[in-house]
Amino acid sequence: MANPDSKLPFLEIIEWVEENPNLLMRKICDSDKEIKNGAKLIVRESQKAMFLNEGTIADIFEAGTHTLKTQNIPVLSKLKGWKYGFESPFKADIYYFSVTQFVNLKWGTPAPILMRDSQFGQVRIKAFGSYNVRIKDIAKFFKEYAGTFPILTIFELENQLRDFIAPKFGEVIAQSGISVLDLAGNMTELSAKIRPLITPYFENLGVEVTEFAVSSVTLPTEVTKHFDDVTSMNMVGDMNRYTQFQTAKAIGEEGNPLQNNVQQGTAMGMMLGAMQQQMQNSNSSQNQSNAPTDDVASRLQKLKTLFENGLIDEEEFKAKKAEIIAEL
Repeated sequence: MANPDSKLPFLEIIEWVEENPNLLMRKICDSDKEIKNGAKLIVRESQKAMFLNEGTIADIFEAGTHTLKTQNIPVLSKLKGWKYGFESPFKADIYYFSVTQFVNLKWGTPAPILMRDSQFGQVRIKAFGSYNVRIKDIAKFFKEYAGTFPILTIFELENQLRDFIAPKFGEVIAQSGISVLDLAGNMTELSAKIRPLITPYFENLGVEVTEFAVSSVTLPTEVTKHFDDVTSMNMVGDMNRYTQFQTAKAIGEEGNPLQNNVQQGTAMGMMLGAMQQQMQNSNSSQNQSNAPTDDVASRLQKLKTLFENGLIDEEEFKAKKAEIIAEL
């Protein structure tokens, strides 16, 4: 920042200490003080400084300590019309620029991008990534973008660049022919294809893209669910066991139609089982009740056969018959 000592009538030392790492550009507020001939301009390694006189760029200073004399700023001398140099103080707008890399800036597709896929047809995807930039051409950056803003941060630039990157990603996806299944494995290839497309736009603003990356691609929920199902099937060797697992899983889900059907089927099965058990018990009881009668009839038939064959006499037949009937 310019020397704040209000007792000095002129600026003798001009410098900028970057208090905010997000600043791209800062105008030195000199409180209308003039610059003393022979003043020191300090420009650090991460900076560049620019003199603006009456709306025209007078000179740009690289890193170092510069003594502001006529021979050091010939453009300003020419603009002022001083053929023989100047010894008196002069006025000029001074801008400092940060030329370091601004890293990990974010970009993303504000709306899903439609891509064609051989397996799924048309699929909507979203993409996200990051990039690094720095100011490369001070004069172009000031003319094409910064203008007369007294202060400019990376956030304003990031918002504008983000809106430009998203359409370029859509162009690359449309022309690449990469399937949805292969997107995750081709991030580096996508990044390499997109970077040359966005570079001219950045360069027109005096900005250089030092790094660019596609970090993730998000698929629709229904496509992701399909992938999960395919993965699950690949992990299960026995399809019968997988089917049983899926059925059991569906039965356990509250409100699932299969759960309701199973519950109804279970209740019906229990009812049928109870009815069958009741019928079996009834038949068993009937059989048990008929068993003595059947046995008596069989014995009487045998007894009759013995009598008819002359093996027993009539008295023995009658006596034995009365004995058998008495058992009832």
